[in-house]
Amino acid sequence: MSGMINDDIIEKVNDSSDLVDIVSKYLSLKRTGGNYVGLCPFHNEKTPSFTVSKTKQLFHCFGCGEGGDAISFIMKMENLSFIDAVKFLAREQGIPLEEGSSIDKELISQKEKIYEINREAARFYYYNLINNEKTLKYLKDRNINRKTLNRFGLGYAVDSWNSIYRYLQGKGYSVEDIEKAGLIARRRDGSGYYDKFRNRLMFPIIDTRGRVIGFGGRVLDDSMPKYLNTQDTIVFTKGNNLYGLNLIKDHSNRERIILVEGYMDVIALFGNGIDYGVAGLGTAFTPNQVKLLKRYGKEIYICYDSDTAGIKATMKTLKLIRKEGVEPKIIVLPSGKDPDDFINEYGLKEFQKLLDESLNHIEYEIYIYKKKYDLSDVEDKIKFTKEIAKTLRGLKSPIEKDVYIDKVSMDTGISREAIQKEVLGKKFNSSTTIRRDKYINGKYRDNKNEIKPIKTVLEPAHLTAEKTLVKMMIKNRNYYNIIKEHLTMEDFFNYECRTLVGIICDEYGNNQELVELDSSNLLEDLKGYEMDVNILGQIIDGNTEFLPEDRIKLIDDLVKTIKYYNLKIERERVTKRIQEIESSRDSEEGVVEEFKLLCLKLTELDKKLKSHI
Repeated sequence: MSGMINDDIIEKVNDSSDLVDIVSKYLSLKRTGGNYVGLCPFHNEKTPSFTVSKTKQLFHCFGCGEGGDAISFIMKMENLSFIDAVKFLAREQGIPLEEGSSIDKELISQKEKIYEINREAARFYYYNLINNEKTLKYLKDRNINRKTLNRFGLGYAVDSWNSIYRYLQGKGYSVEDIEKAGLIARRRDGSGYYDKFRNRLMFPIIDTRGRVIGFGGRVLDDSMPKYLNTQDTIVFTKGNNLYGLNLIKDHSNRERIILVEGYMDVIALFGNGIDYGVAGLGTAFTPNQVKLLKRYGKEIYICYDSDTAGIKATMKTLKLIRKEGVEPKIIVLPSGKDPDDFINEYGLKEFQKLLDESLNHIEYEIYIYKKKYDLSDVEDKIKFTKEIAKTLRGLKSPIEKDVYIDKVSMDTGISREAIQKEVLGKKFNSSTTIRRDKYINGKYRDNKNEIKPIKTVLEPAHLTAEKTLVKMMIKNRNYYNIIKEHLTMEDFFNYECRTLVGIICDEYGNNQELVELDSSNLLEDLKGYEMDVNILGQIIDGNTEFLPEDRIKLIDDLVKTIKYYNLKIERERVTKRIQEIESSRDSEEGVVEEFKLLCLKLTELDKKLKSHI
């Protein structure tokens, strides 16, 4: 391509390349959680510090600091130039390269011209801003200092019909190219051109390669539209970019990324030390924008305006992000506030508190429907429960379903059984067959005789959690060590599980060399115990290969489920005792004191239960 490659080809190569597959051809990678690790090929090391992110398609070595994308990896490994590395990957992916194409050359030339025009326009707008006292005061009143102004390259389009038009023509750019950049438009009567951005605060939109690709403009008065953006051009597509992404793109290990609605929201966050905010570009959020979020942030937060339009936009964006396999969190702002308003009024500390208290998608929907329906009204209570049941029906995890069924039951006073029926529909009470276990009265035998399958109903989440944790403790001492840090034998409600945990603790405690336990030894230890053969079989003969790859997170989730259940049981006990005292009307000093302590205990339990939801 005579030293040039079409940007579309570069983008196509990046999108088509699987960095994990590419790197795996050069070194051995091992999956750990959501990433892959191996020995760095760029420096000598004995402990793996080279990490590849499949979701972000980026690599980083914590030892030598090397990092980048697929193209930069090939450049380093094969000692190639940028263009040759792109060609190398294009051939690998079967992407055709039209060598010497005059169309490609012309398109590249046109794009470069638009980038130049946009850069020159940004400089012009910036000059206008720093020499306009009124606009500088506007920014100062919104707590935007000179450092932030410069960091984002803010500008001002003066209240003139031909200011940018005359300036760019004076720089030698043709009217056709200025129009292609989206900065001017032809008059309806065909008599000439006019500036599209007038009397507006200007926000240059910059891509991850540092190029100005378009602009957003915000009015400084009450005129409409409030925001105006560059239309799609040959260098700018709204649905493929995010405002502010250029400032965080170098942080491939960024823990968080916050999605907000407006440019001012991004700037307000940045000015207060939160430098991981991005915004859409005035159109509905797209799958391509979700991919950008996934690439540059491990945890995605949505923080849209708290008005009706903001709530609708949050719900739509939430569904789109979840469809791409990501579970975002939602930062809930007080009514009538946007991030810019909130952080300027209440400060960083209060915003951080909202960030820490952010909701998952179920919690957010419960929050929204609680605002929509009056739970003291019978009809509204029914509507609320039916709405939430639809959401819970889509959950794959039975543990999650069980936890939120309990929460809705507590919120509404409707029995968990009724809510469970609503959530599960026809599936509730339907029978399924399971394999009869090979354990009779604690003894193992070959089950050659035909045993009829037994019927079962949906298993409670806490029992599933207990059985899974016991199974993991048997199979792996490391899991046992982690679990015992959070739970004791008494935390296991099920008799079979509790008994097994006691034996497991003895086995590992008596032999420090053991890395897993032998099922036949466990069965020997269980002789004399009256055990449910089905539960025992599911644990001892169970397979752990089906479990999710992130076992540490799984353990954390299961521990929370068990603790939640135990808190619930304790709450029921305390509530029952309070009711007994109330009905007895006993006014003895000791009983009154017990009643007070129980009420305090109930309040404490409710707080703990809320923290576990």
